[in-house]
Amino acid sequence: MLLVPLPFVNAILLALVFVLLRRSDTHSTTRAFLMLIALCCLQSIVLGLRWGYQLDALRFVQPVLAAMLPPLTYESFRGLRDRMKPDAMRLAAVPMAAFGAVCLLLLAPQFIDSFLLVLVLAYALALAILARSGPDSLELARLDSASLANRAIWWAAACLLASAGFDWLILLDFERSGGSNAAMLVSNANILSLLIIGLAALAAGKTQVLSTGDVEKLPPAPTSADTDIVSRVDTLMNEKNLYRDENLNLSRLARAAGLPPRQVSQAINKVRDKNVSRYVNDFRIDEACRLLRQDNVTVTEAMFRSGFSTKSNFNREFLRTTGTTPDAWRKSEDRHKRN
Repeated sequence: MLLVPLPFVNAILLALVFVLLRRSDTHSTTRAFLMLIALCCLQSIVLGLRWGYQLDALRFVQPVLAAMLPPLTYESFRGLRDRMKPDAMRLAAVPMAAFGAVCLLLLAPQFIDSFLLVLVLAYALALAILARSGPDSLELARLDSASLANRAIWWAAACLLASAGFDWLILLDFERSGGSNAAMLVSNANILSLLIIGLAALAAGKTQVLSTGDVEKLPPAPTSADTDIVSRVDTLMNEKNLYRDENLNLSRLARAAGLPPRQVSQAINKVRDKNVSRYVNDFRIDEACRLLRQDNVTVTEAMFRSGFSTKSNFNREFLRTTGTTPDAWRKSEDRHKRN
């Protein structure tokens, strides 16, 4: 009895995720992420109708939707890296995958499961490679949330791998027992994977702002040019207070400095031995500490005025930098003043 409503519960949760992302700042969302969440929601509904109500005709729809999911997942998260290609060109792999699934269903249905398995594994590997390049490669992600976006990519890659594993188990179940356990496997695998991918899309989508640029791998050794670049950026941060912009990302920072994003990123990494996100957050924490020394400024006011947009990121970075929480730090400063 519990197996029947699970896909529909999942669809409702994904619909809420869609609404949350859609209602957020339009400069922080992308069409690809919204499409990804909508596809996950639709796939949950199809799974529920097929396995919960035995609508066997949907067996022709489910593989097409399943083929679209891996490339759309990858291209959505890749959109955090650059916008060198228009959305239509960047998402061309999605209809191509759907077309391939339709062709196999019509001409060689015995190969459709193998096709989907290879597709999922290939894009899971591509996501892992994208995530492995680190937060600084996500040039269009807000700097205070770049690490979260990078973790979201790992989550999505893990979900695709888990989905591939369960797809293999379903194939094995059909060979050994005629699919007697297929409904249970689908409900306990694809449903959870679709929800986690949707949540990962929400997490990553909320970190994105509109901009352009590209990032390359970092050379190892600093040069005098790198020092000059960091000095220029330091001046911008100290005099223009760029860190106060909660939507600041690598592209905007580089544009303010009049330099290519990859040069700014590699210079900060080599000279300061930290990524751009941590570099900016260190300025924000210094500003937050200055504000917290003022009795009339609350912790929340200090958080927003220093450039942080979420309390979780603020608390995490404050603890990393000072070794304590904002409230404890303020109490410690008050004791020093009294003494």
